[in-house]
Amino acid sequence: MDIVTSLRSLIGEKAVLDAADTATRSAGVWRPDNLKAAAIARPASTEDVAKVLRYCHANKVGVVTQGGLTGLVHGGDAEPDQVILSLERMRDIEEINPQQRSATVQAGVTLQALQEAAEEHHLMFPLDLGARGTATLGGNASTNAGGNRVIRYGMMRDMVLGLEAVLADGTVVSSMNHLIKNNAGYDLKQLFIGTEGTLGVITRLVLRLREEAVTRNMAFVGCEDFGHVADFLRHMDRSLGGTLSAFEAMWREFYCLVTSPPAKGKPPIAQDYPLYVLVESQGADRELDTQRFNSALETAFESGLIVDAAISQSESDCEDFWSLRDDVEQTMHGGFPIIFDISLPVAEMDKYTATLRETLSEAIGEHKLWIFGHLGDGNLHVIVQVQPEDHVRLRPVVEEQVYAPLAAFQGSVSAEHGIGLEKKPYLGISRSDTEIALMRTLKAALDPAGTLNPGKVL
Repeated sequence: MDIVTSLRSLIGEKAVLDAADTATRSAGVWRPDNLKAAAIARPASTEDVAKVLRYCHANKVGVVTQGGLTGLVHGGDAEPDQVILSLERMRDIEEINPQQRSATVQAGVTLQALQEAAEEHHLMFPLDLGARGTATLGGNASTNAGGNRVIRYGMMRDMVLGLEAVLADGTVVSSMNHLIKNNAGYDLKQLFIGTEGTLGVITRLVLRLREEAVTRNMAFVGCEDFGHVADFLRHMDRSLGGTLSAFEAMWREFYCLVTSPPAKGKPPIAQDYPLYVLVESQGADRELDTQRFNSALETAFESGLIVDAAISQSESDCEDFWSLRDDVEQTMHGGFPIIFDISLPVAEMDKYTATLRETLSEAIGEHKLWIFGHLGDGNLHVIVQVQPEDHVRLRPVVEEQVYAPLAAFQGSVSAEHGIGLEKKPYLGISRSDTEIALMRTLKAALDPAGTLNPGKVL
């Protein structure tokens, strides 16, 4: 039997799509570049996933797991002789436990669906990112997603209490721990978080929830130089008594992009400052939190850390502020954006960005450069726009200018997007030969036939 017929015999006729099915498929999250596979298997349970992986392992067929297809490093790309394992049918929120403050979910549940389900119990799942409506929790875990509030709540890794995963040979590893503290032996879930489906396929998760924030205060501020931005970060973190939940920096070019037509956003403050910061505080006492937030801003203004500020007066203002930060789509107008996700020490960011401006101009000539990101946790997004016809030729040159200097700063070529195919050649900038050798040892031990997401990461 061929692959499609074999898989249909294992998990059902309608659960497996062939090339003809995908050619006429218009709904959902599918992208043409990701549909080169021999079949798309759509399991409904962990048991179904195990059947698919067991078959592929026995027949040496590569398997590429896909979630919401919101990744930016081609970690979900498949080849014509491989099987795509889509978790789109695994969307059950099995339990919200208010007392334990945990959620048990299947891996295909979207981030936004869990956020909304938690809110019904006056709880929150604090991971948040622009693709919340499409990105899946399994994908968030397999890439160790970060997002907007890492400075307070940590990465996805910090929110996973337990998980269930299927190994390459179909073995199910169920480690559905509900405890915050559990030091009983190896923490096996860490093998599957951030490893991009190369060591196993995450099928279910136990996630830590938090009490719902009652209040939110935000401001958009302007700063005269990077030194003031760094000092403003420390000032706000110290002054807000643990309630600082986001600290997003924007260089002037990005701020002007998202606050000028054709963008729909309006500038909350003038467009002529070198740097901007979106700062957010989440708390529990509206009067006290607002007083503390405004007092911290006033002190920052008096000391010269900030030179202008727009302060939220309502939830609508907060949503408007965030919509500016999330409007990355504007970088797609007028050219081809080459997107980077890096991290480096805050103290090195000013030197790095200034040098990058110079080297890019020398190396590729005319281009547009936008820089913004989660400065509070050392993560910058760098977008270099070139003309579409020059994209293939210039991309390697741009990558070299962005990635190579990170080695001197002990920075990372991937802060939160993963490695996939795109960053694989540059992994050695951020990881030593010994570390990469150990990664290969783990891969060989858990997936000796190399069937799980072949060619990704390593």
